[in-house]
Amino acid sequence: MGRFINPFTDYGFKKIFGQEISKDLLIDFLNDLLKGERVITDLTFLNNEQLPEWEDARALIYDIHCTTDTGEKIIVEMQNKSQAYFRERALFYLSHAVTRQGQRGDWMFDIKAVYGVFFMNFLLKDNVKLRTDIILADRETGQLFSDKMRPIFIALPVFDKEEEKCENDFERWIYVLKNMETLKRMPFKARKAVFEKLEEVADVASLSKEERRRYENSVNVYRTNLCVLDAAKEEGREEERLTNARRMKAEGLNSELINRITGLSEEEIAAL
Repeated sequence: MGRFINPFTDYGFKKIFGQEISKDLLIDFLNDLLKGERVITDLTFLNNEQLPEWEDARALIYDIHCTTDTGEKIIVEMQNKSQAYFRERALFYLSHAVTRQGQRGDWMFDIKAVYGVFFMNFLLKDNVKLRTDIILADRETGQLFSDKMRPIFIALPVFDKEEEKCENDFERWIYVLKNMETLKRMPFKARKAVFEKLEEVADVASLSKEERRRYENSVNVYRTNLCVLDAAKEEGREEERLTNARRMKAEGLNSELINRITGLSEEEIAAL
């Protein structure tokens, strides 16, 4: 086990980003994420969940109500668990955050902006960007239609910069989060005090016996989920190979050519 917790286990994610005692870490991360757009000065966890102890505990932090330097209120939801239909789930969660603001009686639909921050330790199809910001805009002109719902997807596998190549605080955060479990020391402390606080919060040695047990259980669940996801991807690739081979065979291509293109054996091709 490494020196620092894995931030993408359910336990690690909520220990870093889901506790009142360490909310300054989340404020700093969100401000680096939204730099030039909004400045968050305070936040509140409306339903402050306990750190999960069981396998099906949701890896979500719901209803983080943030206050900006202009007095504006926004809602942020965060997710880190790899799941099927990831895009659809993201839209579903954000839609619920909007509808939960509804009020009975004479209400003027003065909804707060809802941001979704979705960490992905995997790649969605055709995803080649570290960060994908989705906005509601006019298809032809690109003009913003509404700023009330903003999913932001962060694809960690795309990020391959070394420590000394990180150019801004957002990249420094991503570097630390992606590599935290294997780090021997916490980088960037001299540059930014928040990373010193992160070192304290994420240090495995500071966990009590019970906290360590819960963390280890969370690590086991996390690794199992990754194995299941990898198996599903492999199954999908195999099915795609068979589908392509069927099409080639239907078009009259001979078995030798199909074998060279798909790698399927003559027996597998004959069985199609």
